[in-house]
Amino acid sequence: MPKESELERVKQLLDTAETNIRAVKNILFAAEVAEKSKDLHQSEGKIIEGVFNGETMIGADKKIFPVPSNYASKSKLVSGDILKLTILDDGTFLFKQIGPVKRKKVVGELLELNDGKYAVSTEDAEYQVLPASITYFKAKAGDKLTILLPEGEVSEWAAVENLLESK
Repeated sequence: MPKESELERVKQLLDTAETNIRAVKNILFAAEVAEKSKDLHQSEGKIIEGVFNGETMIGADKKIFPVPSNYASKSKLVSGDILKLTILDDGTFLFKQIGPVKRKKVVGELLELNDGKYAVSTEDAEYQVLPASITYFKAKAGDKLTILLPEGEVSEWAAVENLLESK
């Protein structure tokens, strides 16, 4: 049977080994992250900046790029936001909001229009909203919603921020 001092020495060696293994794993993980980042940067592809109009991004050359409605809804994009589109070498489109405009919040009532489209009616106007936002909040016609609008700008579109009251 090993002596107590031998058991202590074995515990110390195991602790040291565990510490070394963790350190090696951290170094490997950092190297993998750096390599993936380098690969992504090398295959960055084409970068285009443009303005979000409520549904799509309009590039500086006036070319229109469809913005996935789930991304626009989740990011609460409003007309006038500046986006960066990266088109990777494999054809993947990656959108990123790089210049949000100032926003104002308004409360309104959800209207269901024809063809599965939606709008929010406020005291001042009616604004179209993306169906993906309505689906996410499980909103129905007549529900009260908080919407986001570009401050000081005229827009036909709004982003849904929250569902206030459900009928």
